[in-house]
Amino acid sequence: MKQQKLVGAWLMLGVAMLMIQVLLGGITRLTGSGLSITEWKPLLGALPPASETEWLRLFEKYKQIAQFKVLNTDFSLENFKFIFFWEWFHRNWARFIGIVFLLPFVWFLWKRMIRKEWVPGLIALFTLGLAQGLIGWIMVASGLNDENLYVSHIRLAIHFLSAMVLIAFTYSFGLFLWVSPEQRVINSPLRKLTMGILILLGIQLLYGAFMAGLKAGSAAPTWPDQNGVFLPTSFDIASCFHAPLTIHFIHRNLAYGVSMLVIFWYLQARKVHMSTALYRYRMIPLLLVIVQVCLGIFTVLRSQHPSRNAMGGFETLALLHQATAMCLVMSFVWALFMLRPAKSL
Repeated sequence: MKQQKLVGAWLMLGVAMLMIQVLLGGITRLTGSGLSITEWKPLLGALPPASETEWLRLFEKYKQIAQFKVLNTDFSLENFKFIFFWEWFHRNWARFIGIVFLLPFVWFLWKRMIRKEWVPGLIALFTLGLAQGLIGWIMVASGLNDENLYVSHIRLAIHFLSAMVLIAFTYSFGLFLWVSPEQRVINSPLRKLTMGILILLGIQLLYGAFMAGLKAGSAAPTWPDQNGVFLPTSFDIASCFHAPLTIHFIHRNLAYGVSMLVIFWYLQARKVHMSTALYRYRMIPLLLVIVQVCLGIFTVLRSQHPSRNAMGGFETLALLHQATAMCLVMSFVWALFMLRPAKSL
């Protein structure tokens, strides 16, 4: 059991590092740094440029894309070094995560601490991690051309959601190793409600990524209305995926719907046995959703005042909004795990 707890702690460390990685990705996006490195070198790219000549070579490559030609023509080499740092740090943190996952895994194997029934899950975990790196480069490549100023918001959403799937999977695996069956609760209606909320949160995260990729917050920097109205003037299937105002409308109103469901979830969670962890921590999702809605409102109201290639007030609020969203999702991943199926032994 002690060995199982140790493997679980390793996975939980991975969860924390993955969440930091997502926030680093948020900083990279908010500071406009994501397209600064135009090469994909998974191994050789770990070291920063070692000479002025190498810096100038990389800067020249950045000058060939539309983002520089349209937005950053006044950039000096020092400006470029700033945005280069955040993308480089983001990629290197991913490499560090790989080391933290791989080396202990080899040690656990050597000590025979990995049970056979855990192997498929660990293989899936490593596969998801490798896929995430590839998806990240595919996303970046969508902005390395003479037309696009930013990466594709669709690919950004895929990158973000795949990261959240990886985090949720790793967290659930860690809970499986940490939590005894006796600590879990059987409550089928509450479990179904929790699953429904998680699905809605997934859709909300998708539209949050669309908001970020299209900078849709600044399209309607007002609240509670959207530029004086409460419904978009045009609404069709295509606009749900590409029109900033429609995406903003969906994201905003989904937040209200999720909030109502979380309040209902809290009231239902009060009915479980008082001795359970689910009862003791039932307030956490409710508090998180309240904070998240408030951060969303403040971020929208501040969205017309972004800082250029820096972390100002708007960028800080947006990053806190993203961090709280992750915590909210993880709180329901935890709740779903604690609500074991009725047929579970």
